[in-house]
Amino acid sequence: MDVGVALTHIICSGWVKNLNMSTLAFDIAQFFPSLNHQFLVLILKKAEFDSHVAKFFSNYLIGRKTNYFWNSFTSPSFDVNVGVDQGSALSSILLALYLLLLLHIIENCLKNLKIPISILSFVDNSLFISQSKLFPISNACLFSSYNVMTNLLSKFRLIVKHSKTEVFYFTRSQGFFNPSPLDLSPIGGHILCPKNSWIYLGFIFDRKLSFH
Repeated sequence: MDVGVALTHIICSGWVKNLNMSTLAFDIAQFFPSLNHQFLVLILKKAEFDSHVAKFFSNYLIGRKTNYFWNSFTSPSFDVNVGVDQGSALSSILLALYLLLLLHIIENCLKNLKIPISILSFVDNSLFISQSKLFPISNACLFSSYNVMTNLLSKFRLIVKHSKTEVFYFTRSQGFFNPSPLDLSPIGGHILCPKNSWIYLGFIFDRKLSFH
């Protein structure tokens, strides 16, 4: 609900300035199982948490094992040095710390490259928002930011689930509307064609910003 309200506010604020809105939504593949334990401890130290806190989470993550079950087959135990339990109470804290550093770096990168993009994030689902009077300019900004994010995630040992990447355009124009597709194939994605409606986090949006 908070993300839907924030997105609506950003779009309406842009329309007041006669700007169109373009959004690019993407998922991080296997996010919870891919979080690196050593990297999480480094994040805690970099954020200057008390040494007792860093030590607690370090001990919490060390010595994990897992088994695989398939019908009547049970595998032996394997050591696990990556991943957190999606249903664990502590996982949400570790997830937020992991994402905080990631978003901080990407925001600074985009700022240094002078790419005007806003970012919304909900767990492993993130959204780039471009505001411009011309959709080709927005497409260029979305392409560049997606490229930067893909490269940064690879350094975090994470990957984008390209098959779930979506683009959607918001406009108050009353005339014919048919912006060019966004081609992400040069950076591992695919060609994203404009749609008439878009489902995001349970909300159904159309281009005029009515949602349910």
